[in-house]
Amino acid sequence: MKRVITCQIALHRRAVRCIPNATFLYLNWRNDGFDTISLCEITLPSYFCVVRSHKTYTVDEARSKLEGYCAYQERCHKEVRNKLKEMRMIPEAVDLIVDHLIRHNYLNETRFAKAFARGKFRAKKWGKNRIIRELKLRDISTYNIQLALKEISEDEYLQTFDELVQKRLLQLTSETNLQKKRKKLADYLLYRGWESQWVWDRARQQIK
Repeated sequence: MKRVITCQIALHRRAVRCIPNATFLYLNWRNDGFDTISLCEITLPSYFCVVRSHKTYTVDEARSKLEGYCAYQERCHKEVRNKLKEMRMIPEAVDLIVDHLIRHNYLNETRFAKAFARGKFRAKKWGKNRIIRELKLRDISTYNIQLALKEISEDEYLQTFDELVQKRLLQLTSETNLQKKRKKLADYLLYRGWESQWVWDRARQQIK
């Protein structure tokens, strides 16, 4: 048996819960409220999607929200623009807010690139190739990428590489096939963005 549901629809509230195989009555709108006379009936299938209203922001509200977003951690221009697009801000408002964030030092791509390189190297042990690739995906300029890589000292870089090699070799002690062992070591290091020449040279030296 079909269930008949009286659905009150207002301009400011367009979310309808999904109720499979239910018949909805459209109601006539009057100044003093909703009429109870049915205009038409529709039966919604079980896969009917819920429609939700989206929160809207004024320029001042969006600017304040993005100030907090950038103050929480370093952001790049691409992240900020994507965030504003998610908030459904028009292009003119996006440009206005980004300009404000830059002028008030909330947004600085050089600072972002340096923090990104330091963080990914020290926390995730990424090599320079992976750091460069990820920064390019965020539309960071070549100039800022080069500045970011200078945040990593060569001594620390070499030491981290050696530590990763030894860590992975300990994990591979049960592997007896030398070719497979070299490949597993290489895959582990290449995935993290370490230089391929270093990786294969070390794999051949360590696994004989």
